[in-house]
Amino acid sequence: MSLNKSMHPRNRYKDKPPDFAYLASKYPDFQQHVHTSLTGRPVVNFKEPEAVRALTCTLLKEDFGLTIEIPLERLIPTVPLRLNYIHWVEDLISGQKQRRRGIDIGTGASCIYPLLGATMNGWYFLATEVDDICFDFATKNVEQNNMSDLIKVVKVPQKTLLMDALKEETEIVYDFCMCNPPFFANQLEAKGVNSRNSRRPPPSSVNTGGVTEIMAEGGELEFVKRIIHDSLQLKKRLRWYSCMLGKKCSLTPLKEELRKQGVPKVTHTEFCQGRTMRWALAWSFYDDVIVPSPPSKKRKLERVKKPLSFTLPEPCLKELQTKAGGLGCSSKNPVDAVAALLEKTLTDLRVLFKHIPCRKQEQSLLLTAVENTWIHGRQKRRDQKRQLRELPRAPSCVTAAASASTPTVQSEDNDDSRSKASEQSAADPPPSGQLSADGHGLAVNADEEGEPGVVDESACKGEDMESSTEPPSDPPQSPDTVEHFLFKNLLNIMMDESDVLIEMHWVEGSNKDLMNQLCTYLKNSLFRFVGKP
Repeated sequence: MSLNKSMHPRNRYKDKPPDFAYLASKYPDFQQHVHTSLTGRPVVNFKEPEAVRALTCTLLKEDFGLTIEIPLERLIPTVPLRLNYIHWVEDLISGQKQRRRGIDIGTGASCIYPLLGATMNGWYFLATEVDDICFDFATKNVEQNNMSDLIKVVKVPQKTLLMDALKEETEIVYDFCMCNPPFFANQLEAKGVNSRNSRRPPPSSVNTGGVTEIMAEGGELEFVKRIIHDSLQLKKRLRWYSCMLGKKCSLTPLKEELRKQGVPKVTHTEFCQGRTMRWALAWSFYDDVIVPSPPSKKRKLERVKKPLSFTLPEPCLKELQTKAGGLGCSSKNPVDAVAALLEKTLTDLRVLFKHIPCRKQEQSLLLTAVENTWIHGRQKRRDQKRQLRELPRAPSCVTAAASASTPTVQSEDNDDSRSKASEQSAADPPPSGQLSADGHGLAVNADEEGEPGVVDESACKGEDMESSTEPPSDPPQSPDTVEHFLFKNLLNIMMDESDVLIEMHWVEGSNKDLMNQLCTYLKNSLFRFVGKP
């Protein structure tokens, strides 16, 4: 899922992503890395380091007039993500365009932060680097862009952060520092072993970078703690200290460390680009700085997945309205009929709900699930199917002969035999399209995992076989009084041209999978009302 809409609002790529076709026509070095997809769109393979480097160099040339060189064995930055950081630093220092001074800790071969900051805002930079190859390329990139009067690249010893870099500049007060700390603690983390959730898709781009750029003892957490330690000694030598994080889990312990040390001003933000998320932390010892607010909940809601939804086609609606009429719903509006049927199912499941004001010809319910009652019905159906499969079956010719020769003596044993025969016949549905003896087509109930179900004529009559599931004892009666619940979600029912659309929006709770299960259950219950498997 693309996160471009959550980029910094001033990021030039937020609403206008790079035009690969145009760039390929203008820059031959980039053209060789642009391919045409099956849909006819120009695409770039971000798994190829050469392609990533070509795109970065092309964007810097086209949009900022910068010419740089980057070795493939060193970190290749992505321009939109780096722009997010630059714009956030602008927010930290009140977005002033006058000359400001900043420090880039570990500037890398590209020297991208100083080059962007100097080009866009005229900032002066002290750029530090510990790696010989990165230092040589950074120096060359500064010189060939005529930025030597604004950017000073200095070679510092290993493990040097701020203290040693500022030894010779005792009187200068810097406005900010920036840093992309090494994200990983070891080679296994760098390869994603034991550090990446198994449910997440693999990275969409290649991981380049030298050892000092991507790995450090203790990973980014310990690296930033060292910057915090330096800041406690330097204090007001810098107005803002900042760093970018590759792991969200690093944010909380670092904020806690700053709190323990009594740092008065702390804030954080998120950087979004494509499918990539980064987090940034900033702190200050100045009382007069303006602290940008962290990302709001509203901004986070923009990235919530699309609601769960399903559609009831027009041919089903008339029968659903008839079924709803049996429940006392006299409205001719299909939305009201569907809402009545859903309310009955929710009541049977003991899922709490209340009506929410909405537009005309729509229905909106706020659901509060206190206990998972819908899963029991599915398990019950599975048990029934397993028991039916285990029943012995006699050949039809033998059954017919036995029936003809058996005397019609009324007894308890005979009644029991007929009962078993009735159960046996229920396990053998008529061929598809045939009718049962009373003229009704038999519906096959399929559970939400797509398993074939047991033939049940009650499904054609609108009876919910799962409504007999025993409800939890003494559930709370009002959603407003519930303190403990599994989840809450908003259920919207609306017209979609001639069909009815049902949407389920997550609100809060502990497990979104449970909402998925309930959505499937409600969908199946509605289709059972019309006899559709």
